[in-house]
Amino acid sequence: MNWITNYVRPKINSMLGRREVPENLWIKCPETGEMVFHSDLEENHFVIPASGYHMKMSAEARLRHIFGGSQYEVLPSPKVPQDPLKFRDSKKYADRLKDSRTKTGLEDSVVAAHGAVRGVDIVACVHDFAFMGGSLGIAAGEAIIQAFEAAIARNCPLVMFPASGGARMQEGILSLMQLPRTTVAVEMLKEAGLPYIVVLTNPTTGGVSASYAMLGDVHLAEPGAEICFAGKRVIEQTIREKLPEGFQTSEYLLDHGMIDMVVHRHDLPEMISRLLRIFLKMDAPAPVELPAQPDDEAATAEIAADEPAEAAQ
Repeated sequence: MNWITNYVRPKINSMLGRREVPENLWIKCPETGEMVFHSDLEENHFVIPASGYHMKMSAEARLRHIFGGSQYEVLPSPKVPQDPLKFRDSKKYADRLKDSRTKTGLEDSVVAAHGAVRGVDIVACVHDFAFMGGSLGIAAGEAIIQAFEAAIARNCPLVMFPASGGARMQEGILSLMQLPRTTVAVEMLKEAGLPYIVVLTNPTTGGVSASYAMLGDVHLAEPGAEICFAGKRVIEQTIREKLPEGFQTSEYLLDHGMIDMVVHRHDLPEMISRLLRIFLKMDAPAPVELPAQPDDEAATAEIAADEPAEAAQ
């Protein structure tokens, strides 16, 4: 046998070893197509540095950002019936829940926590869009209601961060019943004289926007967030008209009086703290005095020495 045909060229990968590359190592900006390193994006609170596009955040990342890295207490998840309708489409609903829990590490789409944002105690309620599109079901509705009850018991405001595609179809009418239940919880908080602030994030749609997401005392929104009940395509097909450019974005809703402010994600903790201090009639935090730098002290002394000479001239 010819030695050439008997020779096998060694593969480079087998010599150096195959390196596993994480799938999310680079993130692509949906607006500009820019590729951003995941760790850099995480440090910037999931805002694309160049374009300013606000990416979706997990519930855990959102809570870390709002509470500024300080300690906070995650409220326990409620125990509710699982798959009450024994629903199945292309896949069992029970299996979809199991997959989402494995993927996100959450029990359901809503997480509530108690902590302080810039010195003001709050209960924060956050949707995680990665869990079945942040959809509202029995467990999510019960978590929201318990968050309102915790805020009333602790005598502190509640800040809501919705990010949802709406009610969860696999639970049918039971998911729709969470709309009036959460609306009653909002009224309970207001009767207790406590503020309720909503920060609308991308996307806030469907039954969530038709209930507690649009019942706040103040409505803030992140830039470019989609906020609506029905999608643009559904509306256009229904009314047979072309909708304006940027329709259903937070900027469009601000111009038409539907929300109060569009706030950059980096500025949210400070804005929430300022609003709540006004509502609660709290004093503004004392300004932090930075120590003078040596160069500044020398410059100040030089200016003071030159002033008498200039006056003598």
